[in-house]
Amino acid sequence: MIEFKLPSLGADMDKGKLLEWKVKPGEIVKRGQVVAVVDTSKAAVEVEIWQDGTVFELLLQPGETVPVGTAMATLLQPGETPEQAALQKREALAARPAPKPAATAAVAPPAVAPPVVVAPSGAPLAQRRPVSPAARKHASELNVDIDKVAGTGPHGAVTIEDVEKAAARAAPAPADRYAEMRKAIAAAMSRSKREIPHYYLSETIPMQRAVEWLARENEKRPVTERILMGVLQLKAVALALKKAPELNGFWRDGAFQPASGVHIGVAVSIRQGGLIAPAIHDVDEKSLPELMRALSDLVSRARAGSLRSSEMSDPTITVTNLGDQGVEAVFGVNYPPQVALVGFGRLETRPWAENGALLAVPLVTASLSGDHRASDGIRGARFLAGLRERLQHPEEL
Repeated sequence: MIEFKLPSLGADMDKGKLLEWKVKPGEIVKRGQVVAVVDTSKAAVEVEIWQDGTVFELLLQPGETVPVGTAMATLLQPGETPEQAALQKREALAARPAPKPAATAAVAPPAVAPPVVVAPSGAPLAQRRPVSPAARKHASELNVDIDKVAGTGPHGAVTIEDVEKAAARAAPAPADRYAEMRKAIAAAMSRSKREIPHYYLSETIPMQRAVEWLARENEKRPVTERILMGVLQLKAVALALKKAPELNGFWRDGAFQPASGVHIGVAVSIRQGGLIAPAIHDVDEKSLPELMRALSDLVSRARAGSLRSSEMSDPTITVTNLGDQGVEAVFGVNYPPQVALVGFGRLETRPWAENGALLAVPLVTASLSGDHRASDGIRGARFLAGLRERLQHPEEL
């Protein structure tokens, strides 16, 4: 039997709320299939399963909030029968140690009940408090205990308005998603600055060739298929990482773990506030048009709150671009367990000396925030040099 547990969808996630099951018991599931929708502090995320099997039991109900790592469902392995799984479950329960008996507490003397005051009819006065049938029905609809509602009508009668006020007082305050997101980001970034020995490097990159090449390419394309400069930058980062693999991976259990692919987390600002950085998978293997479509789709779904768990958990490095905000450079904070973050500032025409001549050239400042446990300034500098070289040959991206 396979346990399907709530996965961690980022360093800033410690719990999740099940919104919806996409499967039911008895259904066959395949690796990569979406089986549930879970609400995190940043978005509602479609959670995929990474094993083939048959759903045996759903252990959570929609609306439940549980910590990361909690079992959400059980699956039958290929060839396993429900009877075998049920037997395995019974054996596991039987093997659990019996709970320790509670300490014997001193027995208090029985409390003497106060006398019940009754009306002339013989019924307790509390039962004869006037409540209109409409108020009683409304209390039942709102799940309000009518006996605990203070009446403000004539002779203490409970009115519909009294019931609604009681329901409003009992209702939990609506969750402030932005506040929750900022809290989660603060926890992850505080951890990063506390645990990671960052180093920072920057490189000014001439972009004349890239700008001219992109303009020519976009002239051949419909407006809806034109490629953004940010796509060239993403592809250049992915290819430059080929010669700097120590920047593409994770720091876990006291050691660097290189990633098997280049899955770039793209920092996306969310309209209601906050930031999220889901992954585009295998950026180094995508053509520029494919990458443009993937980026447009990812940004759209991120802002709509419709992401997949693999997009949240798989980024091997993050790229942030604040050029459209007018800043010259950005030096980010690494998102653990990633070991590097690349930033791009605005593309701006500035004086540039080349071959003994002073020219006006489009320039961009690229930065690297590295983790000194996994790499060092020499390796980081070589990566930025490789990134600069890639952007001088846009036709090869």
